[in-house]
Amino acid sequence: MKIDKNENTEKSIVDIAKALGVSAATVSRALNDNPRISEATRKRVKEKAIELGYRHNSMASSLRNKKSKIIGLIVPRISMYFHAVFITALQNRLQNEGYSLMVCQSNDSVAVEQKLANTLYSSRVDALVVSLALYTENYAHFDGFINRGIPLIFYDRVPTKDYPAHIIQGDDYRGGVIAGNHLIEMGCSKIAYISGPLSCSIYRERTEGLKHVLKKAKVTLAKKWCFYQELTAENAWNSLRQIFAGDEVPEAIFASNDTTAVAAVEFAREQGIKIPQELKIIGYSNDPRASIISPPITTIDQHPDEMAHRVAYKLLHLLKDKNAREHAETNRKEIVPVTMVRRMTT
Repeated sequence: MKIDKNENTEKSIVDIAKALGVSAATVSRALNDNPRISEATRKRVKEKAIELGYRHNSMASSLRNKKSKIIGLIVPRISMYFHAVFITALQNRLQNEGYSLMVCQSNDSVAVEQKLANTLYSSRVDALVVSLALYTENYAHFDGFINRGIPLIFYDRVPTKDYPAHIIQGDDYRGGVIAGNHLIEMGCSKIAYISGPLSCSIYRERTEGLKHVLKKAKVTLAKKWCFYQELTAENAWNSLRQIFAGDEVPEAIFASNDTTAVAAVEFAREQGIKIPQELKIIGYSNDPRASIISPPITTIDQHPDEMAHRVAYKLLHLLKDKNAREHAETNRKEIVPVTMVRRMTT
């Protein structure tokens, strides 16, 4: 069968203009909902565009306007509850303002994170939002954004060294304090602690908060019961086996994420350890799994939707007002409060 090449040719604004007997400028304005064009004309233009198979070239438009209307987002893992909620809330807010969100995941790899940062920079995103990989300690791959004045916001996992970007983070230090105080109030003096790597800001802050409280209460955090590792279910089970291998066992476990806390509940059930009578457990994040497991887990709520709201507000403020970028230099850091959700494991 012979195919007419003209049928496969992508139609342009000029083609729409010819078909309707109007100027190309009128078509362009109508497609962009310019109020100078009547609603009736806008409707005719859009219907004809669909009929002719016209596709808007957003890349060409962004090159002309020097705006892509795309925000880049790099997260460690999309599957993590905190980031899943954050992404949804941020996307909804940005879409209402005419921006699209380009979501990328580093899989907690520094090398992948570096590549993604370079790719998003080359893609001319209008701004970049990042939650760092576990072991990121050098931030040079974000320098291009800083040097070009492109808004850059770190959230949740943020730089542990001074870096001239905007930071919106949870009050992880306070989270460690809340967890430690609660266990002390429950009469616990033998506490096991399973944390993420201290190269990561959130685990460093939670650890410092916990240690401050325990030191104040004159409670020693035994090294044999402390683990700093990637917080997977497998690593949690390995740690728990070591913690309960000896004759002396802890009265409580503070886990720096709910995946580990869930593993602790399952381990205790397998070993016949009564919760909370013989072992108290606190997690972190308020993952839905923490509320449906039996017994439901006491945890620290990070409020990811609130963090997304603050990131969006800051981002849109920076994008809409170039002068705001200069004024914001003196107020680059925001802290999102955390709260404890007490359940039946304490």
